[in-house]
Amino acid sequence: MNVQKQARPDHMIHELIAKRWSPYAFSDRPVPDDDLRSLFEAARWAASSYNEQPWSYILATKADPDAFERLLSCLVEGNQAWATDAPVLALGCTSLQFALNGKPNAAAVHDLGLASATLTLEATSRGLFVHQMIGILPDKARETYRIPEGVQPLTGLAIGYAADPNTLPEKYRERDLSPRNRKSLNQFVFDGEWGVASKIMK
Repeated sequence: MNVQKQARPDHMIHELIAKRWSPYAFSDRPVPDDDLRSLFEAARWAASSYNEQPWSYILATKADPDAFERLLSCLVEGNQAWATDAPVLALGCTSLQFALNGKPNAAAVHDLGLASATLTLEATSRGLFVHQMIGILPDKARETYRIPEGVQPLTGLAIGYAADPNTLPEKYRERDLSPRNRKSLNQFVFDGEWGVASKIMK
C-alpha cells in the first residue's frame, strides 16, 4: 500500500474506502480467476433502478494476449500508455432503455457507476486496485465487439496489483506519488439553497 495514497478523512469511514485509489503503475502479476469472478459477482449485486441491472462488461486478461490487445485498442492513446501493463482490462457498458418497457433509463449511467464502485471495493478487499477511465474509443469498442445500438460503451477499467510508481513515465509517476485530496463536505453538501453549506457539515 502506497501510504501517500491512504485517505486522511475528516470523519470516520470504512477502511476499504480509505485504502481505495486508482494507480497508473500496475504489476504484471496475474489476477486469479477466482478473484475476478468475485469482483464481477460484487458488481452483480449492486443496486439499480427497478432492479434493471443495465450494466455489462467486456473482459480481457493477458492470459489471452490477442484478446487483451483488442481491448487495449479501445482505449485512448494516453490510457494505452500505462494500461498496457495491467494484467486485466474491462469495458463498462450500459443499456440506455429499460428492458421492461423500452423507455429511456435515466439511471443507466448512474447504475453502471454504482456497479463498478461495488466491484472496486471488492477488489480493494482483496489487495487489488481498479483504475476506472472515461478515456475510451466508443465507436472502436462498438465495432470491435459488435455492441448493439441502445448500449453505450462508457468506461474502461484496469485491474491488478499496484506496482512501483518509479516504473512510470514522469507525468504518470507524479500522479501516483502525489497525496490524495478531496473537497471538504461544506463544498458539496447543502441545505436551504444551492451553495449554502449544510449546518450538519460545518
